[in-house]
Order: sequence, then structure tokens, then C-alpha cells
Amino acid sequence: MHQKRLSAPKTLKIPRKTDKWVIKTSPGPHDGRAMPLLILVRDFLGLADTGREARRIISAGKILVDGRVVKNYKFPVGLFDVVTIPEIEKSYRIVFDERGRYIPKETEEADKKIYKVIGKTLLKGGKIQLNLFDGTNILGSNEISTKDTLVLKIPEKEILNHIRFEEGALVMIIGGTHAGEIGRIKEYKVVRGSAPNLVTVEGETRDITTIEDYIFVVGDKEAEKPIIDLGV
Repeated sequence: MHQKRLSAPKTLKIPRKTDKWVIKTSPGPHDGRAMPLLILVRDFLGLADTGREARRIISAGKILVDGRVVKNYKFPVGLFDVVTIPEIEKSYRIVFDERGRYIPKETEEADKKIYKVIGKTLLKGGKIQLNLFDGTNILGSNEISTKDTLVLKIPEKEILNHIRFEEGALVMIIGGTHAGEIGRIKEYKVVRGSAPNLVTVEGETRDITTIEDYIFVVGDKEAEKPIIDLGV
């Protein structure tokens, strides 16, 4: 399967009319909006001039994603992933630009990543498995609820902090036309039937109402800025 540039995800910040085709991500973490690792290495970080050079760098094990070596040039890199290049001693976190597209932002917090809890599973022995937004599964406690956010140490996936989804919490909108905007939860409305629940976010200049899937908690009620550097 191939991916035409014109129909590539809107989160992909690439020229649309220069060529017909673009690399398509292989199955892996994140959803269909993720960025192929090759595009990140070649087009954003400038570590290679051509796709062939980028594939050689990646296959040599010189790129780490969330602290682990990745050798697949089609590997999907998504929101809040940390990409590290040990040879140049630099790390980058994938964040939004002003138009809701993925860009790498240099970070000094390469050992931390935030995760949204999207589900919980009861395992044998009464253990609780937390299902996270990028496909990661870890063991946790029943005190952690869906829609909450965890700060994990990477690559160990050790829980460092827990932020609750509640009124007043600092959040980032991660989908739709307002992707990348920061605000506080003003109201949470449970909708009857199959329609998604709605969240009203109080921004600096206006209130925004969106579906709960587009809400990512990035700080508690007292926080003045996100718990880790998100480039905003």
C-alpha cells in the first residue's frame, strides 16, 4: 500500500504538490495520523539528504524512540514521542505547531513522556492493566481512571506522576481544528446514546467545546503550565 501526498494526514507537515507519493507508516503505536520515522529524520531533523541515507541511518540503530532503538524507517512516530540521537546528544519531543501539525521540539526531558489512559483491563489475580493512548499497556492501580494522564519514565515505563481528568485541570486539545490549544476544563457533559461525550475548555480568549477523545490532561488544577515541556 502507498500513500499519496495530497491525501496524507493533516498532522503531517509536508509539501503536498512536489511529488505524488510519500512514505506510509507501518502498523505500530499511535493512529493513522502518525509520522513515518524516515520523514522525521530526513525532512525535519536534516540528518540525511535522501531517503536512502535516512534508511541507512535508521537501520544502523542510530535513532531511539522513547528510549528504544528503532530500525524500521516506516515506524510511526506520534504525539509526545521522544526521539533521541545519541551521536549528536540531542533529543526531540513531537508536539503541535500553530496549525496542529506534528513537529519535533528539542527537549532536555528525554527521560519522561506523558500518556493518556484510554482503558483499563482486569487481569488474573486482580491486577489492573492500564491501556494507554499509543498502544502501551502497563500495570497500575484502580485509583487511576480513564482520561487521566500519567507521566512515565522511559524506557522503563515507571509511573512518576498521575494527573486526574477533572474540572479545572489544564488540558491540550489534540484533535480537530483547535489541535494544539491549551486551556482548562470548564464543563464535562455526558451524552446519552452513541454520541461522544463533550468537554468545554476555557481558553485565553474563548471557550471551546469538543469531544472527550480530543482532550489530553497536561497539568492539574493548580498548574500554570504543562507538567513537562510541550513546546507551548
